[in-house]
Amino acid sequence: MLVLLMCLAGQVVFALVALGLGAWLRRNPTTANAEWSSRVMHLLFFVLQNFLPLVLVLWPGIFSLDALVGLPPLAPRWPWLVAGVALAIPGLYLLAVTNKALRALGHGANAFRLTSTVVVDRIYALSRNPMSLGFYLWLTAIGLMTGSTTFTLLVVLAIVPAHLTFLLGFEAYELPLRLGPSYEEYRRRTPFLLPIPWR
Repeated sequence: MLVLLMCLAGQVVFALVALGLGAWLRRNPTTANAEWSSRVMHLLFFVLQNFLPLVLVLWPGIFSLDALVGLPPLAPRWPWLVAGVALAIPGLYLLAVTNKALRALGHGANAFRLTSTVVVDRIYALSRNPMSLGFYLWLTAIGLMTGSTTFTLLVVLAIVPAHLTFLLGFEAYELPLRLGPSYEEYRRRTPFLLPIPWR
């Protein structure tokens, strides 16, 4: 139970720090500040939104969470498994192609080696945040495939909202400072999250 509470608290901390650093960037808008704060947020992302949920999955274990919390598992089992697989495939695809595009076209990666140019081709032509969408789909798929009500609720009600707070409350200010007017133009013509192929 302690790990679950730590995971929940981690999402609150992640969202609050994102909002705080976003506000700080608006008052101190420099490229150096954007780079420094982006590295801080990416470190927190890996610790609070990746490492803590992974610990939760391994210990006490994703199959033990519902009994620990007192929630029934997702039932009947097979429709949730099918739904999880249906989300896992596009989720993993988006995570793979976005990382590849950032390395090849943005001259960076998804974290500490920050991209130096705006990536507007490939999947990024359809959505500004396809990697985030892949992250949401993949984490939700894990909960559904394992039949864990608790993990699914944690993802949908805590991890995804905390990450959306990061995108809207921090990254929306950090990226224009770091990438300049080309990002502003890209933002005007590209949907925020859901790909719209016909645009």
